[in-house]
Amino acid sequence: MTIVQSLVTARPRSRKALIALAACATPLVSGCTTLSTWLPSWLTAPPSFSLPWFGQSGPKVGPLPAFDAKATAQLNWQVSLGGSGGAGFAPAVRADAVYAASTDGALVSVDPATGTQRWRSNAGKPLSAGVGADESVLAVGTNKGEVLAFDGSGKPLWQAKVPSEVSGPPKLADGTVIVWSLDGKIFGLSAADGSRKWVYQRATPPLTVRRFAGGIVTRGALFSGTAGGKLLAINLATGALAWEGNVATPKGATELERIADVTSLPVIDERQVCAAAYLGRVACFDALRGTLTWSRDFGSLGGLALDNRYLYLTDDKGAVQALDKATGAS
Repeated sequence: MTIVQSLVTARPRSRKALIALAACATPLVSGCTTLSTWLPSWLTAPPSFSLPWFGQSGPKVGPLPAFDAKATAQLNWQVSLGGSGGAGFAPAVRADAVYAASTDGALVSVDPATGTQRWRSNAGKPLSAGVGADESVLAVGTNKGEVLAFDGSGKPLWQAKVPSEVSGPPKLADGTVIVWSLDGKIFGLSAADGSRKWVYQRATPPLTVRRFAGGIVTRGALFSGTAGGKLLAINLATGALAWEGNVATPKGATELERIADVTSLPVIDERQVCAAAYLGRVACFDALRGTLTWSRDFGSLGGLALDNRYLYLTDDKGAVQALDKATGAS
């Protein structure tokens, strides 16, 4: 598993697992309607073909603009996990350690400065998602809904159960292990013993994009996107919904056309939180009250980035957009 995957891969294939300090989870289409193929962001309508030997010529593709690279990436180290990868996996990067896992149950802790392996363990069963970690606990999940917790040396701490497959890396914050399951539920488990603190659930559309992103935690709140184009702010201590924002509204005659899921992590600064929906919009909300600040018609599977001036996204037409984060202007 090289933890960098392509959005246009037809199907995930097994490969030798390697840790890299970048991760890109590729969403799958899932739901009550079975759709086993990958749904790339550019596939919004069936392609039309024009064959020149039938007397027609297709549109000419313009030249690519010159790209002046400002930096060069350099591989500092890599460590083999020894198993195949999956879209629900990403390294947990902390100042003192990098934790990673693979589908065959392998767990590894690595020194972030040197790449030296500190320890290697095995969960004892196949995994579907991982890794989430804080200063004392790391957590992974299985396709049978099992949540497995280990201490900082890789020793088992506890095991808990949720109703369906764990669909992405758990998130640990303030003594809570946050788990997303494939049926759309979000669970808050005690980091001490795995007991259930709370569960948040809502109705999901018949057809959804399978998401692995999870959410972000700040100021005592969990921000997470959902199927159907919603952004949620949830009280981390109680699981109560603080507010719900509408990123995009499903539209179209078929369930496939109506997919408007938030498939990637939101981004947040001191005032607002922003999210993007597939085949929908990008929208920013007041982080405390949930009121809409602005929105633009840019759909995205690839997620967002934020600096002190701009919100960046890759849209569903393959372009990179830089929007004024205060107004949404291009």
